[in-house]
Amino acid sequence: MTGLSSPDPLKFAFTAKIAAHASRGGARPLALDDKGWQRWWQEATGARDRALYIHIPFCKKRCSFCNFFENGANPARMSRYMAALCENLRQGAETPLAQSAPFAAVYVGGGTPTDMAAGDLARLAEVIQRFPLTQDAELTLEGRLNGFDEQKWQTALAGGFNRFSFGVQSFDTQVRQQAARIDERERVLARLAELTRVDEAVIVADLIFGLPGQDDAIWRQDIADVMASGVHGVDLYQLIPMPGTHLDRAQDKGRLGWAADGPQRATMYGYGAQTLEQGGWQRLSCSHWRRTDSEQSRYNQMAKGGAEILPFGAGAGGNVHGHGLMYGRDLTPWHQALAAGRRAPGMVMGRNPHAELDALLRGALDTGGLVLALLPDDVKAQLLPLFQAWQQHGLAVLTGERLELTLAGRFWTINLQAGLFEYVQLNPPAGADAASAHPTGAAGHSLV
Repeated sequence: MTGLSSPDPLKFAFTAKIAAHASRGGARPLALDDKGWQRWWQEATGARDRALYIHIPFCKKRCSFCNFFENGANPARMSRYMAALCENLRQGAETPLAQSAPFAAVYVGGGTPTDMAAGDLARLAEVIQRFPLTQDAELTLEGRLNGFDEQKWQTALAGGFNRFSFGVQSFDTQVRQQAARIDERERVLARLAELTRVDEAVIVADLIFGLPGQDDAIWRQDIADVMASGVHGVDLYQLIPMPGTHLDRAQDKGRLGWAADGPQRATMYGYGAQTLEQGGWQRLSCSHWRRTDSEQSRYNQMAKGGAEILPFGAGAGGNVHGHGLMYGRDLTPWHQALAAGRRAPGMVMGRNPHAELDALLRGALDTGGLVLALLPDDVKAQLLPLFQAWQQHGLAVLTGERLELTLAGRFWTINLQAGLFEYVQLNPPAGADAASAHPTGAAGHSLV
């Protein structure tokens, strides 16, 4: 949790990145029958910040590094799903829960939402507008450039989408082919140029470092390409080997080929972050930078900061009335439940009594800095030894009332967040109240 003492913490503070996300954990699943579920949606929210997450669990092709692939993008199957999803959204939009406060962001993710037909995209855009949205609401459509033609682009714009996040991963044709991406480098760059020629919407590109065959020279070119592409924002994600992927199977069979190791990936992150910032790009989080102020990355910041997120769709996750939600991924029971007017299968978690503090800590570390004055005095005293250890190991700098992560700390931020939550559970603050002693949500919202 403190990291290792090393002359090069960027490369060696930890042995590996442990996960994609970090949380305190400890909440228990709750029983929630259909009556309780319906009653839940009749209650107004108490949340200040709200967003919608809409899940489209279909992909035209499975990327080699992905273990989230759920369903092939069969047109008829997708259209059936979109019809059911839009009806579910329409019903949800009419509830007191949805109408009780506006939504500042909508994120349509997957999967590959851009694989849906233009007509389905138009219907989805129309039903989203039934929800109370803030005047400047951020509406993001996630996907890939391949297949996102001019008809879909114009349909999305007309429907109110104002932000698009495309998984580029790498511009290098050979690296892309090995990762099972579809288009070659020239086509990707040309399409980005077309979409950014006029600032009709915010365009964001995701890059992954550590892909097989992606050496330092290719990564440097990837950074140069994205900076020259016209996009408004960029994410830099480290490749995390996951079980069940094509990469994992190729490695087991000895067919993976060369790929950067952990210290090399750390160097790649350092090069990308420093080059972007030296080029005038502003860091919004440890993995996201923007070229212009038009890019807000609002949904991502809200999700990390504990906003209420209403989820829709098989496989969607969010939180409502302080409870975590995760719908099951299997399409058959999802369709059956919605057709019968029942709650879609999934899991509901008990309240986290530390939710506000956890969101503050997670959101701050995700951006790379924490104002210590925002912490209760007992929590600040509790965490100070951990922060001092991070500073000793080159992962953070304590300056007055602020903790600022170093470049190394930003690279290892998920490990730091996981370590922090482990630390607070092992070292409760003096005088912890009764709720802190029972982090399983026993005093949570009445659901049944």
